[in-house]
Amino acid sequence: MPICLIARGAIYLSFVEYGMGGKVSTYGDIYSYGILLLEMFTGKRPTDEMFKDGLDLHNFVKTALPERISEVVDPLFVAGGGGKEEEEITNEDIYILADIKKDQLQDSLTEILRIGVACSVESPKERMKLSDVLKELQLVRGLLLGSTVK
Repeated sequence: MPICLIARGAIYLSFVEYGMGGKVSTYGDIYSYGILLLEMFTGKRPTDEMFKDGLDLHNFVKTALPERISEVVDPLFVAGGGGKEEEEITNEDIYILADIKKDQLQDSLTEILRIGVACSVESPKERMKLSDVLKELQLVRGLLLGSTVK
């Protein structure tokens, strides 16, 4: 179970293994990255009040994959708001959003959430490797841009 540390208003996740004298490793970094992905695309924090009685951010997303991602993805993200104020949205943003087909967006969101879940599994040795995360994210980028990335 992660320890939540509050610093400058942001929640940083660290592992009990770190606090208990365990060695720092990329496993903890991968876990934190996975949780960060899940937070960014769901708009929920691991400390959200809805997460109790065994439900956590990881399982919330995992149980929705792949058929019910619309239930967990932040509606502002899908609507194209992306957290920007209207006057901050550029012509390039509009072009990119208009050019992305609904199926491309759905497939990309599913893959990104799958990566977040794979990075945040409880067992450190079962987590996705960093090199695989990079490859998968490059494939998502290629899907969104309409090209393959080598």
